Amino acid sequence: MTAPHKTLILGSGPAGFTAAIYAARANLDPVLLSGNQPGGQLTITSDVENYPGFPKGVMGPELMDALREQAIRFGTQVHDVMGTKVDLSKRPFRVETESGEVFESQTLIISTGASALYLGLDNEKKLQGRGVSACATCDGFFFKNKKVYVVGGGDSACEEANFLTKYASKVYMVVRRHELRASKIMGQRALEHPKVEVLWEQNVTDVLDVEKGKVTGLELTHSKTGEKNSVEADGLFLAIGHKPNTDLFKGVLDMDDVGYIQTVPGKTATNVPGVFAAGDCQDSYYRQAVTAAGTGCMAAIEVERWLESQHG
Repeated sequence: MTAPHKTLILGSGPAGFTAAIYAARANLDPVLLSGNQPGGQLTITSDVENYPGFPKGVMGPELMDALREQAIRFGTQVHDVMGTKVDLSKRPFRVETESGEVFESQTLIISTGASALYLGLDNEKKLQGRGVSACATCDGFFFKNKKVYVVGGGDSACEEANFLTKYASKVYMVVRRHELRASKIMGQRALEHPKVEVLWEQNVTDVLDVEKGKVTGLELTHSKTGEKNSVEADGLFLAIGHKPNTDLFKGVLDMDDVGYIQTVPGKTATNVPGVFAAGDCQDSYYRQAVTAAGTGCMAAIEVERWLESQHG
């Protein structure tokens, strides 16, 4: 049987590929399993204008292709498969893919990311990047002087709505209940902002594009009466939460109530020695490409030092 790899990386977003670049340059011969969405969330993002080093912006898929190419250039083995079973009870750790192939490794970097929660509407997926977004920080700039709607009533929704007022001419918050779930201060900021209007007891039940290939309107349905109403809209922002892609590690790694992997403060080490977590699977706060890349770098450096300590 072949010797275990020095490090195995699960996930291929900015965290995974940055970890791979650093690990490869440290002669750790990393193997990366890209998962079911190679390139991560940025592959469904059009223009990325806030990633350092790209003054004119860069397309999300283009950025991820460049990161992948850079990781491979330094010797990373990339397999476009998804890990479906893990055994972290002993070293070497074992990860099995959907095809039954088994990878063994002395260390593991988990960078499986998180997925934005969507409403589940047909047109919603079709119009991703064409007016439908789950990240105001990423895409708000493209809605200058536009009319946008934010779905949600929690802190995230209030934060997204307030952020969007920097660009949009009008921001509507679509809240299915008769009150906000947000903290008092966040809710107050949204309610008192002159550009924000809250539509209480409403649900978005369809995203309209009127054959233009981009969002032109929404269908709103009243939570109690069922009355439907079509409104004009240039953009729809989902702020109903994110789900970390960590089901594989439940009961094995320490997680918070939502499922984000808990790491040592200021580091990427988990409660299992030799297992590290980077990017959105352990970050519910920033959720940006650049911060994910930063933790990927941290994870690779921690892996290198951890391996040295084992052999020292």
